[in-house]
Amino acid sequence: MAAEANRGLQRVVWQRIQDSIITDCQKSEIWKVLILDHFTTKLLSSCCNMSDLMSEGITIVEDLYKSREPVPEMKAIYFISPNEKCIDVLIDDFTPKPKYKSAYVYFTDYCPDPVFDKMKLHCAKFIRVCKELNLSFLPQESQAFTCDNPGTFQHIYNPHSQDKVRTLEAVADQIVALCAALEEYPGIRYKKDLKVDNAKKLAELVDSRLAQHYERESGNRQKKGKTPAQLLIVERGFDPVTPVLHELTYQAMAYDLIPLENDTYKFRNKDGLMKEAQLNESDDLWVRLRHLHIAEVSEQIPKLLKEISANKKQTDEKMSISGLAQLMQRMPNHRKQLAQKATHLTLTEDCMNCFQKNVEKLCKVEQDLATGTDVDGQKIKDPMRTLLPVLLNPHCTQDKIRAVLLYVFSLNGTTEENLNKLLQHVNAEDAMEYILNWRELGVPIICSLSLFSTRKPSRRDRSNEEKYNLSRWTPVIKDVMEDVLENKLDAKEWPQQSETAAGWHSAAVVSARQKQKSSSQELLRARSRLIIFIIGGMSYSEMRCAYEVTQAFKSCEVIMGSSHILTPTGLLDDIKALSQPPTEEMAVLEVAE
Repeated sequence: MAAEANRGLQRVVWQRIQDSIITDCQKSEIWKVLILDHFTTKLLSSCCNMSDLMSEGITIVEDLYKSREPVPEMKAIYFISPNEKCIDVLIDDFTPKPKYKSAYVYFTDYCPDPVFDKMKLHCAKFIRVCKELNLSFLPQESQAFTCDNPGTFQHIYNPHSQDKVRTLEAVADQIVALCAALEEYPGIRYKKDLKVDNAKKLAELVDSRLAQHYERESGNRQKKGKTPAQLLIVERGFDPVTPVLHELTYQAMAYDLIPLENDTYKFRNKDGLMKEAQLNESDDLWVRLRHLHIAEVSEQIPKLLKEISANKKQTDEKMSISGLAQLMQRMPNHRKQLAQKATHLTLTEDCMNCFQKNVEKLCKVEQDLATGTDVDGQKIKDPMRTLLPVLLNPHCTQDKIRAVLLYVFSLNGTTEENLNKLLQHVNAEDAMEYILNWRELGVPIICSLSLFSTRKPSRRDRSNEEKYNLSRWTPVIKDVMEDVLENKLDAKEWPQQSETAAGWHSAAVVSARQKQKSSSQELLRARSRLIIFIIGGMSYSEMRCAYEVTQAFKSCEVIMGSSHILTPTGLLDDIKALSQPPTEEMAVLEVAE
């Protein structure tokens, strides 16, 4: 995948691995075994494949936690998280009898002194190299990363949690690792919230730990100065609407409506055989289609069908020997492209079937409630009347709950009596938990009639951008991105935890629609980055906004990050679970197994 995923964050990760692990390996001609924990397995899989590793002299890849046969003539590369669990396994590999000739140890992040001292005490004589790589984040896409820890939601927002502080510290370390990998020292701002203060606390932690990181890195040299980059930290409750809506862009729609596990789409082909396809950036067609509206994707399906038909006809026809030889040379790539087209043809059909069966009826109601206006731009005067068709029709429980939530969000809260009446139509014993628990995120749910008119933040006018009546809502984070890049962000609502480099403002980030002034300015702007981290999960539609704004403001790259990527169903399950104490113990910097 290294060549195919030559994009953004994956490229940064792979380059760092090449510059450290691979470069050290090339100094010896002895074949090596690479040993990975669960997190580093995912990390490496996101940016390379086995053939890339074999070309660098790595012949065996092993799971740290599984039983492994000793290979005393080989050198072992340990690419692991810096925690006691991983170190205990490493020590066991070299005591009492070593499994390998020597160990090259690479940590994803800064190794705490007690853990390092324990390793040093038991197997120092076998260790030839020990480095910290600042790679404790997972590059999900070229402009999106996660901490790869969905459990973070419960540990931060669950009122019964005992691990909130430790969780925020772990998240801060991962954000610092991202900044270090990008060689950025950004100014930090956070969204002020009177009900929850996680964004403020996280901003303080990242600020202090970034300073410590660059202090350690500088040694006796001059400390690294601020770079023209900004980091914005925001709570999930900042925009509760976006992750609840039915989205109609291809990627968001697929992950909402189709059962996709570990980015894998399972389907039956035309011959009835079960197939699997990975939906990631190694699939060029997926990258091309994922942010398009399903209507646009559907328009391209006839073209894909014609291409598949034409290719099949070509291969069925008699060919000359030279023509056959050329076809054989192109065959692997040709087959791959055909497989991608067939996959997306089937996936689009599945999405459209769900849309026509049920979702289309929901979308108009959801869009009216979310935007507060109808398709003609007229204000919705009676949200209850808008909601009732969903409650009175035989939609599934989750869809009704999503509609009720959008109704409550549209009013900035409702009375308990009104909510009880609405939930009678949902017909689910635990429906109230899906609604009330949003209060833990700082979202107003129950309020008196006198507070119904609470003023909501003004939104950008996007009436000229709207192409589809059932997709009028724009994620709030896109407004924030554009406000930052145009230096319009409200300083009271978004306090500065640390100053941004002067170069950010002098770079005067401008839209691609505006005329740019000079090549020297363009070079300066090209170094600008906006990193946005959402505490509690980010949606696929919010990830899409990073690409859209980067395309519009070509002078600045926008990167989205969070603890994990969420889907509407997953988010509602998380919200409901806030009623109970977290059941899993927090594992710092190590993904739950």
